[in-house]
Amino acid sequence: MSFHWPLDPAELFGERYPQMVNTGLPAADVDAVRTTITDMWLDAPGGWVHEWSRLAARFAEEGRHDLAVLAYGWAKFPTVADDAKRAALANQLTQYRLAAPGFGVDFDRQVLEVPYRDTTTAVSVHVLTPAGLPADAPVLLASGGVDTWKMDLHAMFVVAAMRLGVRVLAFDIAGTGESAIPMTSDGGAQVVRGLIGHARTLGNGVVAHLGISMGGHYSARSGLAGEVDAAVVMGGPVEAAFTGTGLSHFGMDGIVGNALGFDQRPARDELSTRLATFSLRPLLDQDLNAPMLIVNGADDVHVPQHDTLVFQGRRDTDVHLIPGTGHCAVTKLPEVIPMMFDWFERKLETIAAGAHS
Repeated sequence: MSFHWPLDPAELFGERYPQMVNTGLPAADVDAVRTTITDMWLDAPGGWVHEWSRLAARFAEEGRHDLAVLAYGWAKFPTVADDAKRAALANQLTQYRLAAPGFGVDFDRQVLEVPYRDTTTAVSVHVLTPAGLPADAPVLLASGGVDTWKMDLHAMFVVAAMRLGVRVLAFDIAGTGESAIPMTSDGGAQVVRGLIGHARTLGNGVVAHLGISMGGHYSARSGLAGEVDAAVVMGGPVEAAFTGTGLSHFGMDGIVGNALGFDQRPARDELSTRLATFSLRPLLDQDLNAPMLIVNGADDVHVPQHDTLVFQGRRDTDVHLIPGTGHCAVTKLPEVIPMMFDWFERKLETIAAGAHS
């Protein structure tokens, strides 16, 4: 189930341009595409998916499969709401596999069956393993949000694998990417618990969780519940964001509505009612949490500052609200990512020391 909704591509470029170039696309190519796109849903010259796919095809012909992955990632953005977007996602996966020999880490794509409601659901995961990694190394679960998925964030996940000496298991949260189920508060969390259980069988049993944007909601949930051994939350909505007040910006109501499984643009009260079930207040009221790092930009238009600052004062929790940047601190990633990895390194060392004491 999916739907189109009014969306101005110029506004999206205004918001997402730093993300487009900071993840590796040449600025000149992004600028060129920006000047040609006039419609968000048209699958023809001037349309978003058409123009981004043309750029991706050019990169593919040049043998730049890594750049083709990024360009097809923007072609299917912000959600697979039609056949053209689904084709772009399929093309992105094809290019991703072709790019794999240049990843710098071992790559394995698996399709897992994990518990969902009273049955199971298929979850496609990408396992990234540094060469020579010991069999007893920790595992890092990693996921993006409602519109930026596992292949889009590949570069960050590779750096995590190599820097931390971990096996990274990257996945798309429920309702996004290759997921076969809608995003729900209980079902999405159940899928993550299933992945945590699988991850504990892959190394030394230690599992950390990195979640970005809506993925940060799920890493906040797993960290607060003590289901993982450490959790990082980058721009994750946990409570105030689910009042719906931030969803009017940059088409987020339609993006989230698609992830939730609506087949037409939901009314504000429909969206608010569904989102209210995602509040993590019951877990925030408990004291079960694993070590946690909470990071976001102070100027985030999607996730209120409350959802970062609410973690202040919690046991074994570090909180950073970064000034002068927005959602997930995307314009300050060069300083945020090293801080995040330093934190993970310290916590994994502490966990390892405790296991051997």
